[in-house]
Amino acid sequence: MKFTKYHALGNDYLVIDPKDLGRQITGSDIKTLCDRHYGIGADGVLFGPLQSKHQDFLLRIFNPDASEAEKSGNGLRIFSRYLFDCGLVNNNTFSIETRGGTVYASVHGGGASISVDMGKVTFSHGKGSANQLLAEESTAELSVDSIIANNKTFPFYRANVGNPHCVIPVEALSASKAKIYGPSIATDSRFVNQTNVQFMQVIDRKTIAIEIWERGAGYTLASGSSSTAAAAVAFRLGLCDAEISVQMPGGVIEISFKDKFHATMTGPVCKIAAGELAQEAMPTSCTAPQ
Repeated sequence: MKFTKYHALGNDYLVIDPKDLGRQITGSDIKTLCDRHYGIGADGVLFGPLQSKHQDFLLRIFNPDASEAEKSGNGLRIFSRYLFDCGLVNNNTFSIETRGGTVYASVHGGGASISVDMGKVTFSHGKGSANQLLAEESTAELSVDSIIANNKTFPFYRANVGNPHCVIPVEALSASKAKIYGPSIATDSRFVNQTNVQFMQVIDRKTIAIEIWERGAGYTLASGSSSTAAAAVAFRLGLCDAEISVQMPGGVIEISFKDKFHATMTGPVCKIAAGELAQEAMPTSCTAPQ
């Protein structure tokens, strides 16, 4: 199975091109590819480009456990770089359809930096699927709630970037907070499709720092959608201005807002390798991803 591997601030994805695979990708394929001992190793798989009825490209995004994500900011930047490397796009803006909605991307610096119009951030997870927000919920006001994880209570804010996020402001940030409390928060029963979790520290009017636990993936060095969600909460609370640098263990993503909470994300992408997973490493099961 041919693959191309990239990382965006240490958040690594494998791009599997349908024309190379010649069939639908399976859950077993995804789990093997992402396994860092038995496969190539990655934080997820990007399956595309697929044909879209209304946009330039269609992308399916899979977590290492083979669950399908609605949207991934880093994944979208990586996919955009792949399209650029393949000569399918140039410096002009192009559209990508995802389960979490359509985004618009542009490539800068020969592929070194990618900007993605992430759309409008809302402050509700919606009812049912995270990307199926009711019209009246798109104007939902930001509200604080509380959650208990491992006998510790945290205040949190919901945010939706086409996928659900739980943003938790903290005075002191550490990787251990995300690793210890993230798993139980992400799977709390009030989040009908689980949630991504960000512990957020506000540094100043233009800077925040976050630690991330991603549903279906676990502790993550960087995340574009998490950066967007956390920045939106900080902006909505009046703690930051409309242009925010989001610091993560893997590096920095720039988020800017216009028209209230319409977000644009800009960050780097680096190509790692291209190759082929040997047939003997492939699983025999052909269970389709859920």
